[in-house]
Order: sequence, then structure tokens, then C-alpha cells
Amino acid sequence: MRKIGLVGGISWVSTIDYYRFINEGVNERLGGLNFAECIIYSLNFGDVQDQTWEGSFDLLLGACQSLKNSGVEAIVLCANTAHLFSDQIQQEIALPIIHIGTETAKAINATGIKKVGLLGTTFTMEKDFYIKKLQDHGLEVLVPAKKETRDYIQLTLKEELGRGLMLAETKTQYLKIINELIADGAEGIILGCTEIPMLINQDDVDVPVFDTAKTHCQAIVDYILS
Repeated sequence: MRKIGLVGGISWVSTIDYYRFINEGVNERLGGLNFAECIIYSLNFGDVQDQTWEGSFDLLLGACQSLKNSGVEAIVLCANTAHLFSDQIQQEIALPIIHIGTETAKAINATGIKKVGLLGTTFTMEKDFYIKKLQDHGLEVLVPAKKETRDYIQLTLKEELGRGLMLAETKTQYLKIINELIADGAEGIILGCTEIPMLINQDDVDVPVFDTAKTHCQAIVDYILS
């Protein structure tokens, strides 16, 4: 079994899901009392917010270097937005990073879907570090057209879901945004922030929904057991 390093705390709420999904996945495959050998470096999300995502390279790199020094064989960044620096970090630490965007694209391609709607932080929706990974796998990506809509998603991710708060009115607004993307031609929806699945699931949406955290964890389990 390969030892994996998880950079979590971004947010701690979704890091719990990562730990659970990975261990459940390993146990499902191996049975008995077999679970993942992993090390979690949980960042203080307040530090990330104080430095902003664009200014958080050193925080993320430091976490990854600590994990490398602990003997892990690969790194997992437990947030979509944290992949803003994944390529640079991988070069610095000379360890593989299991990329959430790449694994999500593979899962979508397996369904035959070509046009997807993407919800996530403003960084994930507006910058190319994530969308380009999807496009490189032949996918057309739609994001909410209005800046105020993208800002609303960012605000609720930070102030509600990132704190573990799930409000009915926020779910209603998310479903409205999703239905607008479907009306624009999206054949599937990427829940491109690892907290969104706390609020939205497949039962809520009429087209396939791609839970990036679960997809990521399936790839992590494959790596651990490879």
C-alpha cells in the first residue's frame, strides 16, 4: 500500500469527507481491518483567506514539503482551488500530485458528455488552471455568465459551506443557477468545490452531477492500491 499525503483544512469540513471516502474505498477493496496509510497536513483556512488564494503558494508548498519529509509517495490537495499552484508545487517537491481536474475530466469522458456546467470558487470558474485541464480532455465548459452570480457562489462557499452551514435558501439559489446552465446547453454539472456536495446531490438535478471530491477520492484509492 502506498502512503499518501493530504493537504487539508481548505476547508476542514470537506477534509473529513476525503478521509472518510479514502478509507472506505480502501476497505471496500481490501476488506478486513485494512484502511489507508495517510498523513494529513491541515492548514488554517484563516491563513489562506488572510493571504488570499493567489498569495498562498508558500503555505501550500510548505504543507507539501512537510508531507514529503514524512515519507509520502504522492500528494493530494483537498480542494479544487488549491490546484491553482499544483503544477508549480509538483515541480518543486518532485512528487506526483493527483490532480482533481484531470480525474474529473476522465470521469466525465467516461459518460460521453461533452458540454458541462461548472460551479466553484471565483478562481475555479474564472481562471484557466482548472478549466484548461477539462478543455485539454475535449470538454466544453460553461460557467454562470453573470459576475454577480459567480460572486454569490464565492460568498456562500466561504461564509456558509466552508463553515459547515447548509441553508435552504442557498440550495434554492444554487439549483436556479444550475438550471440556467442546463438551459444554456450543459449536459452535466461539475460540483467544482469540495463543499458543494454537502448542499447539492444527484437527486436534486436532472442531468448527471459530478462530485469532484468523490471522483478525486476514487483516483486516490486507485493510486494507494496500485
